[in-house]
Amino acid sequence: MESTETTRPPSAVLTVEEAGRLLGIGRGLAYEAARRGDIPTLRIGRRLVVPRAALDRILNDPGTTTANDARPSAA
Repeated sequence: MESTETTRPPSAVLTVEEAGRLLGIGRGLAYEAARRGDIPTLRIGRRLVVPRAALDRILNDPGTTTANDARPSAA
């Protein structure tokens, strides 16, 4: 019997936990990175999501600046 199930295209957004798994970090660290701005997020209602395209850009472009990189250092 053949499966009639079709493959869904990847979602445009990930949960913070899913982004953390892709990055190889735990849930707590993923939420901390999102709070700092190291992981780009969008708030949709009460839900916090990570745009897949933004995460892919960060992972594929070593010159990408995160929120921490843009802050002036305390001297």
